[in-house]
Amino acid sequence: MKITDLLNKDKLSLSFEVFPPKTETAFERVNSATEEIAKLRPLFMSVTYGAGGGTSKYTLDIAKNIKELYGVPTLEHLTCVSSDRETVRGKIKEIISAGIENVMALRGDIPEALEGADRASWDYQHASDLICELKSANPDFCIGGACYPEIHPESENQKEDIKRLCEKVEAGCDFLTTQMFFDNNLLYNFLYKIREAGITVPIIPGVMPITNASQVARAIKLSGSFMPVRFKSLVDKFGSDPNAMKQAGIAYATDQIIDLYANGITNVHVYSMNKPDVASKIQSNLSDILG
Repeated sequence: MKITDLLNKDKLSLSFEVFPPKTETAFERVNSATEEIAKLRPLFMSVTYGAGGGTSKYTLDIAKNIKELYGVPTLEHLTCVSSDRETVRGKIKEIISAGIENVMALRGDIPEALEGADRASWDYQHASDLICELKSANPDFCIGGACYPEIHPESENQKEDIKRLCEKVEAGCDFLTTQMFFDNNLLYNFLYKIREAGITVPIIPGVMPITNASQVARAIKLSGSFMPVRFKSLVDKFGSDPNAMKQAGIAYATDQIIDLYANGITNVHVYSMNKPDVASKIQSNLSDILG
């Protein structure tokens, strides 16, 4: 089922994100974790692609398994960075053959070895190029894209960032999921600006539960996320105690989600990082709210 058909303005929901293993030997362990999350019956589950597409085979395997065994709609990630047109078209054919309707079209992170390289010869410069490729291959695809409440790390300013976002939507992006953020006011301000710019597709906020202190530095590196004083205090106080930090991180994410629901957001995406216990606890914390 298409994600845009699942989104309900009247019913509150959660979706979860998982990622594939890096090696074949880890497949069973990771697949088992994703199945435990699927048993929570989220609105949908997204499966990431892996840096440079190196784990793309496992992405498809996990997405198919979740959909076929548990009936949970899946959103398969597809990136185009450093990939040629033939490779991407081959991946699209595999997605179509697997009966997967939803694709998250991403440019993808630039590998360290290619940083500063001349991208002029690449078949795909931006996510919008991949969106056009997907729509050409299958007009019925439901295509998601990424957006950044705090500006994409490579954008000069938010105005330029929103211009790129408009290009994604014009290319055929059906909905957008935000990068992680830790201050909801940043999201509310962002939503106002993109609606003013004429972007009307559904926006799904993405929330990441920080359950250990080492995740903080990675979150900042990946997205340049602003860390509110309240969140910094939480890490300073509980970061050295793994159990306390995990509980505090889940509580902070839960509080974020409750505030989003209270302010008119109905669908929230949780970056659950293959952690069934974290996904389960957040859902449990919201049991009466979700109904």
